[in-house]
Amino acid sequence: MNKRIRRILEMGSRALGFTRANPDESAGYAAMLSRLEECIAEGDALSDQQLTGTRAVRQASARKREVRRLVEKAHMPHLVSIARIAGRELPDLAPKFVLPGSKAANFAFRTAARTMVAEARSRKEQLVGHGLVETVLDDLEQAIARFDAASAQLIEGRRAHVGASAELKQLANEVAELVKSLDGVNRLRFAGDAERLAAWESASTVVTTSRAVAPPEVPAAPAIPEAPAA
Repeated sequence: MNKRIRRILEMGSRALGFTRANPDESAGYAAMLSRLEECIAEGDALSDQQLTGTRAVRQASARKREVRRLVEKAHMPHLVSIARIAGRELPDLAPKFVLPGSKAANFAFRTAARTMVAEARSRKEQLVGHGLVETVLDDLEQAIARFDAASAQLIEGRRAHVGASAELKQLANEVAELVKSLDGVNRLRFAGDAERLAAWESASTVVTTSRAVAPPEVPAAPAIPEAPAA
């Protein structure tokens, strides 16, 4: 979560705790308090959604890397090797089985893998005769399916994260406005109560990291006078 948004929501929670402990009978005050409670609850739910989306993206990204690494190291090299062997009799075959570069985009990798599977299926009998192991081909199809599933999870995770982030930003702005409105009322209510006014000011202040204090300057040592000339 964005630091600024987190700090505002934390401030909102403190302000909510203070207002619960120091209620006011005014209907308008109660309405602001009710909405602040809703905002804090929504913020908690959105924070969970944002975190869940972030974790889903990380897990999906790791799974995609794992599947791609296996396909590039095992499945594809086997197909390419068999295609080269078969290419002695079928010259048009080898050009259809080319390894994508290690830095190729995931889209290019997936396209190459699916193309190899389709071509190998259509020429399976010929390739088996030159050493193709069918279980490798079957496993490659399953690997592509796992890659696609991870891609879908990654997209959904990003959608959840981005959506929650946008809503949290709006929610933080509303919390800040509500606390600002409560501030004016509470300053009037506790104008003669220094202790509770100080407690409210502390609760309604957005905490930021303290600035580093520069160390005090060390005075220079006094100069030693030179000895008089003989």
